[in-house]
Amino acid sequence: MPYGFRIKQSWTRIDASLVAAFRALPAANVSDSMQRLAAAGPTLQPMHGDEVLCGPALTVRCRPGDNLMIHKAIDMAEPGDVIVVDAGGDMTNSLMGELMLVHAIQRGIAGFVLNGAIRDSAAIAERGLPVFACGVTHRGPYRTGPGEIGFPIALDGMPIAPGDLILGDADGVVCVPQADAATVLAAAQKKQAAEDRQMRDTLAGTLDRSWVDKALEAAGCEMIA
Repeated sequence: MPYGFRIKQSWTRIDASLVAAFRALPAANVSDSMQRLAAAGPTLQPMHGDEVLCGPALTVRCRPGDNLMIHKAIDMAEPGDVIVVDAGGDMTNSLMGELMLVHAIQRGIAGFVLNGAIRDSAAIAERGLPVFACGVTHRGPYRTGPGEIGFPIALDGMPIAPGDLILGDADGVVCVPQADAATVLAAAQKKQAAEDRQMRDTLAGTLDRSWVDKALEAAGCEMIA
């Protein structure tokens, strides 16, 4: 099996019940519940509007500016998969446009995370399927390979294995490893409940803010009259 030009055809995907549960949570709270170490950084921006992206990762590694393996990933994806592409962050050539997006919609794909550029940006925004990318260029891709499908990748320091949970919203994209998903979900739900209580107290004017002065005092801040 040649490294760099290979396709793995099967892997275990995160359970659908976990996908549904994570979909109701903000990416920021999930990221906070993973010690703020699991986000792919600010380069991946939503190109589609405000639709939430959530599903198991179908991982792709491409040569920068080449989308042969993305075409194959669309053809082999299961409904609900998120195609996540490491193309080195290169912006010289786009990785996909409207025609590929429409094919993906017909296949039931949940969305894309592309460490590279797109084109047909207005059409992609209008179609609404979640697409995160680094930017836009009119220059089209090549289709010669090499590349890989179904093997671990990393985007801006965020490791992603095939089948891991991908969650994306207006704040960005986070990956939750399958093995840790139940634990992270419980922590994120607890954080969400705490924030809901804080919002209710804030709106009611009963929020206790004494922690601010306590933190300043503990840090040695001098209060000058």
